[in-house]
Amino acid sequence: MPHEFVTGLPSTHGDSYQLNTTTLIRHAVRTYPEQEIVFRTAEGGWDRYTYADAYGRVMRGANALRALGAGAGDVVGVLDWNSKRHFELYWAIPGIGATMLQMNLRLAAEDLAYVTEHSAASVVLVDESLLAVAEALAPRVPGVETWVVMTDRPLGELQTTLPGAVHWEDLLRAAEPTIDWPVIAETTAYSACYTTGTTGRPKGIYYSHRGIYLHTLAETAALGMHADDAVMLITPMFHAQSWGLPQSAIYSAAKIILPGRYVAEDTSVLVETMIRERVSVANGAPAIFQPMMDYIKTLPEAPDLSRARLLSGSTEPPLSLMRDFFEITGADVIHAYGATETAPLVAINRGLKPSLRGALNEDERWNLKRKQGLLVNGVDVRVVDAEGNDLPHDGTSQGEVLLRGPWIIESYDKMGADEAADKFLDGYWRSGDVGTVDQHGYLKITDRMKDVVRSGGEWISSIDMENALVGHARIREAAVIGVAHPKWQERPLAIVATFDGAELSVDEVNSALTGKFAKWQLPDTVLFVDALPRTSVGKLDKKLLRELHADIYAGAQATAAVTTGR
Repeated sequence: MPHEFVTGLPSTHGDSYQLNTTTLIRHAVRTYPEQEIVFRTAEGGWDRYTYADAYGRVMRGANALRALGAGAGDVVGVLDWNSKRHFELYWAIPGIGATMLQMNLRLAAEDLAYVTEHSAASVVLVDESLLAVAEALAPRVPGVETWVVMTDRPLGELQTTLPGAVHWEDLLRAAEPTIDWPVIAETTAYSACYTTGTTGRPKGIYYSHRGIYLHTLAETAALGMHADDAVMLITPMFHAQSWGLPQSAIYSAAKIILPGRYVAEDTSVLVETMIRERVSVANGAPAIFQPMMDYIKTLPEAPDLSRARLLSGSTEPPLSLMRDFFEITGADVIHAYGATETAPLVAINRGLKPSLRGALNEDERWNLKRKQGLLVNGVDVRVVDAEGNDLPHDGTSQGEVLLRGPWIIESYDKMGADEAADKFLDGYWRSGDVGTVDQHGYLKITDRMKDVVRSGGEWISSIDMENALVGHARIREAAVIGVAHPKWQERPLAIVATFDGAELSVDEVNSALTGKFAKWQLPDTVLFVDALPRTSVGKLDKKLLRELHADIYAGAQATAAVTTGR
């Protein structure tokens, strides 16, 4: 039920002072103008400039956008990597009251066109390396009035079919060098990001200035960030604002490293830059951190990354990965939890609460790090059963995780009440995640509602099983899905890729699960593949896997088997 809303005596505080993103960078530049921003160039090299240099370009960028006709209420899209220009646009676009559309360049063309049109973006800025993406998109998005090309080369040297394309650097040079920033109502949407559309069309999430400002304070405190830090933005800036780290890095006045374009297969660039720039905070997913660790293991001498807090999201990092980073480099892989709808930070696991120090043995401490962690201040959480009843925080009672707070959504853009009815409950956003909260306050996500394996009336956590499988020395990656079974409702199917491409017996695969799962929970069938399919943001594409293997148990009594998917 909604809480009672009361109004007491008025305060004498500056409550009219609006929480704007421009305040974050204005104050950082005021106090730390000399702080460095290191960025990768289009040629693959590295360069650097200062906060003051960046802010000068931000102000010119805001004036250039106004010259294009953009202003309060307009939506401006960005197609770019984690680049210097992208970082500058994080401040220039919302600084004039416009909304920055985060365009996920890994979306299928149809979905990207839908996002662009649904958001009513009128201006799109595109990096030269992504012109082909923009050119394929342009005929599908008639609402885009202006295409802006971002490049160091003169416009005359470019060949593009974009209608009436203009040159960003030319616009910056012509723009006024300073700006009198407007005061923006803090409930204005500073940015928009769309879900990746695993079910139906992508859904629009619009983040307010107030929401991201408060999120920044919470994240900076949770990670213990300060001006001595060096923050590398690995997670794409085109999705969920790189988990809020651009704002948190600026708020804490840290050195910032922008790696530009990179691929997961070439993480040597990331590792070498982390070592050179003494990176102490970075964000990523196990799909990025595991190749980084594989590369580190090839080095003649392990680097000292003992200052590093590696914020890991998307999916639970395997225990083997966390231990490798700590034991080989000294880095702390910090498990965190959130979603596009939550801006995204909800929980973070920086280790033991003071009250638990000395109370757990080494294995128990490592097992605790597998949890998503402690809820950050500012977020309310409920764990409820199928009828919406609250479950106890005892670490065993599993239910759907519900969330509410100043940076948690209360609606989706342009979604009707009927369509949104099952997305919210009593003002809380329904995450679709199954989880528990233990007596110490640690959140553990056991599965997605749609991914949990329901076998013989019991639930089996696909996430826990996947991470246990990856702990096997020969298994590189694993997915576990529930497949319809004529006798048991569902049975788990393990889909595995090994390091050397060789197949293992079912018993050998299940040896990684022994002691962690009951015998009846173990997979009866193991399917071997060269690689597992992933979504545009690096998550396992279990929807596709369920479609591909829906009939594997049809008409069978689930005898142990090994199958190849190659």
